[in-house]
Amino acid sequence: MDVSGSNVLLTGATGGIGGALAAGLASHGARLTVTGRRADALKAAADAHGARAVVADLAVRTDVARLAETCADTDVLVANAALPASGDLLDYTEDQLDRALDVNLRAPVLLTRLLLPHMVARGRGHVVLVGSISGKAASRSTSLYNATKFGLRGFALALRQDLAGTGVGVSLVQPGFVRDAGMFADTGAATPNGIRTVAPGQVAEAVVRAVRRDLCEVNVAPLELRLLSAVAGQFPRFAERVQARSGGVDGLVRQIVDAQRSRR
Repeated sequence: MDVSGSNVLLTGATGGIGGALAAGLASHGARLTVTGRRADALKAAADAHGARAVVADLAVRTDVARLAETCADTDVLVANAALPASGDLLDYTEDQLDRALDVNLRAPVLLTRLLLPHMVARGRGHVVLVGSISGKAASRSTSLYNATKFGLRGFALALRQDLAGTGVGVSLVQPGFVRDAGMFADTGAATPNGIRTVAPGQVAEAVVRAVRRDLCEVNVAPLELRLLSAVAGQFPRFAERVQARSGGVDGLVRQIVDAQRSRR
């Protein structure tokens, strides 16, 4: 289906790559609704792209239900919101664990579940789940984040099969390291071993392309990272040894964790 003229709901519009996604979707003619938990930032994003704004905290379960009810006419859901959730698991409180799991995994699953009946009844629609290359390959100090992104990937790929023949598509878009947005922009962290980055706009174009072509899985990353993640997914013990010798993403994760702590 085409993004142009479709009612598109974008979560996480005020953080990370959300701004680029909002701009890309709006430029392709979407009737856009943006959502986030910070009312002031959300209003600015909505005004910039001619979008409707619905304030919601995806860690609050009643907010997710209210968002789905408010946006029942959604043709395309772009579930982009996520928390970094990096660092040692032992450093997380139970409340922090719940928030990461709720925002990164439970909210997109529930929002999809609540919006799907309307899409299926109309015989058209699309769900785009924005995951991460971290949903294919595990790395040290990202156990919680890996858990949510591995879960999102499994959900997307299975749901796509369940919905075959209904007119509703499901796509998984998995960025690698994204520059000029999110934690890279906040910390100035360098990628491990010189791995190349992608621009936020590339992720936005991947989302539009996934909807138009009903693509299953789109990995938005340079070739070397796509190859590394494929190998790591098939041979996790081998990948573990390579990361241990090379430093892997540990240095990057440490920079991100330090930045998170300084902002708490």
